[in-house]
Amino acid sequence: MSEGVILFLVMVFATVFFLAQGLTVPVFGEGGKMRKRLKQRLSELDSDDEEDEIASLLRNKYLSNLAPWEKSLESLSILEPLRRTIEQAGYSILAYRLVLICIVLAIVAGALVWNFTRIPLAAAFGTIVGGLLPFMKVWKARTERMEKFEEQLPEAIDSMRRALRAGHPFNAAIKLVAEDMDEPIAREFELTFADINYGNDVRRAMLGLLQRVPSMNVMALVTSVLVQKETGGNLAEILGQISSVIRGRFRFQRRIKTLSAEGRLSGWILALIPFVLCAILTVSSPDYLPVLFEDPIGRQVIAGGFIAGMIGILWIRRIIRVEV
Repeated sequence: MSEGVILFLVMVFATVFFLAQGLTVPVFGEGGKMRKRLKQRLSELDSDDEEDEIASLLRNKYLSNLAPWEKSLESLSILEPLRRTIEQAGYSILAYRLVLICIVLAIVAGALVWNFTRIPLAAAFGTIVGGLLPFMKVWKARTERMEKFEEQLPEAIDSMRRALRAGHPFNAAIKLVAEDMDEPIAREFELTFADINYGNDVRRAMLGLLQRVPSMNVMALVTSVLVQKETGGNLAEILGQISSVIRGRFRFQRRIKTLSAEGRLSGWILALIPFVLCAILTVSSPDYLPVLFEDPIGRQVIAGGFIAGMIGILWIRRIIRVEV
């Protein structure tokens, strides 16, 4: 397999990856601006809590069962974002172990590709892909779990509203959701209920839920509960309004996904046409394209076209994305 073919395959992989990531319109979740606002709000909440960090004892007790050297590795601040991502994905693997698995897979994949091809570019590509696979698996699981949580949230809020109207206290309403609903929302509300039972007040327990599930919809729920606890009011009525707003956002986002289907299809076609034509020319005229890959000027033209294609994907993504 020549270096030109390897370069072609790498570009195809990168293009398909960016298309899959850039032209996907999520029904659940927020856009870039919303995520920035959410991160800013979470950082403000963290700085406002002067007594201690907003963390559940149940989520930290596993450190006591580790060996000292494992505890020191797992407690590294650089691994904190990865630990949070793993937790949000619903996995129980330790962060430092995931990093070690990625390193081992990267070395093995790079060595295998080098053994079969003897091409440095192919070996480097195999090393990168092998090292990123576990991270991509965890991130995909996190995305799916967060989407399922968002889908279950309106029903959970309605269950809480019904429990409050029936005369149950707030923590009993949380327990009802944990007992009656499926994963992942049952697990998160169970942790919130356990936080309250372990001695945390409602504020810390609800902020812990927001940290585990960073979402604007969850922030609306948490904010309404905290404001009601401080100022009073009919929490059941407030929860009903929040549930209606969340359902409205989901309906609007699904409509956007339907209306943008033509634009996303156009993006896929425009981005993949050069590679399809290249494959057709390779089959019909085998002596036509090797000159382009082997000549230095041809490689510069390929690199320029690839960069222009990535810019086009980002531009199409900007057109079809609507912040909700």
